[in-house]
Amino acid sequence: MRVPERITRRPIPSRSASWAILATHWLQGAGVRPNQVSLLGLAIAALAAVCLFLAGRSEDGVRAALLVVAAIAMPLRLLCNLLDGMLAVEGSLTSPIGELYNELPDRLADLLILVAAGYAITDISWGPELGWAAATTALLTAYVRTLGAAAGASHHFDGPMAKPRRMHVLIAACLVSAVATVIGRQEGWALAVALILIIGGGMVTMVRRLRRIVANLVAA
Repeated sequence: MRVPERITRRPIPSRSASWAILATHWLQGAGVRPNQVSLLGLAIAALAAVCLFLAGRSEDGVRAALLVVAAIAMPLRLLCNLLDGMLAVEGSLTSPIGELYNELPDRLADLLILVAAGYAITDISWGPELGWAAATTALLTAYVRTLGAAAGASHHFDGPMAKPRRMHVLIAACLVSAVATVIGRQEGWALAVALILIIGGGMVTMVRRLRRIVANLVAA
């Protein structure tokens, strides 16, 4: 039986895009290092989290603006996640502690954003619990992946609720919630549905990753 090639990096089609390659070359020429970009991504995630948390305690106009800022910050966080890896690998700027900077800021970013999203829900009393549950699920999906890699399997980035998809769902929910706030409709449901999807999808993701990890280890 042919042993499948071990995957160590998340497949991202944008890596081959000309804009991503040019941005990587520009950052490399400017002396920017991958670990710095990883920390910037965490700072942007913290900004999104602060906006979400304050949105749950603000009047309608301010709330809508904060939700929009959070929705803008989240894809910027993903952009940092793309560029730090490209600087490290394509830019040949790997370091002995690069893996720590690659993983830990990501986990903290998920925790901050998802927990804060729960506190942004204003008209559902159990919104914070949803946020904490979504954050726990996100951390567990990453734990399953790294546990499998530590055991000798590939890094499995399967969905349906991997990191990019979690952010995409939450970005959409923030924008819907912002519009609902402006037009005077109940908007808590949008973020609540997003977090429920992240929780349910995260559980499915864990099962899928575990099955593939077992298959890898048995085939090795």
